[in-house]
Amino acid sequence: MAALTYIELQASIRAMIGSSRQAGPRMTIQTLAVLQVMLDTPADPRYGLQIASAIGLPTGTVYPILLRLERAGWVSSSWEEISPSAEGRPRRRLYTLTGAGVHAARAALSEGRRLLAPAHGMTGTTLRPGESPA
Repeated sequence: MAALTYIELQASIRAMIGSSRQAGPRMTIQTLAVLQVMLDTPADPRYGLQIASAIGLPTGTVYPILLRLERAGWVSSSWEEISPSAEGRPRRRLYTLTGAGVHAARAALSEGRRLLAPAHGMTGTTLRPGESPA
């Protein structure tokens, strides 16, 4: 089976997940990648640049995803409690999966893998943007 390009894979997942999911945020490969990173340590707060760096996406892609996840109740956010002058940097907005978000993220990732596996030969693969499935 020939490997799909990133664009073809994105279109496939958008069509498959978009038609099968109930309520919740728009699910894309990028959204699944954000959820995967956050599920690595679900109780640990992460800031946007940290997530973007982990998955190799620009922050201009990651922050709108985090906003959609927060509006859906999957993620909560708060400002870091530091003194910017003492730290020598601005405060960071920290994002954490909610209890419902952990369950929803696991379900979304499972569904994404289930839908992609038969069509693209992906089993147990971590979804990351910018890579073609084998």
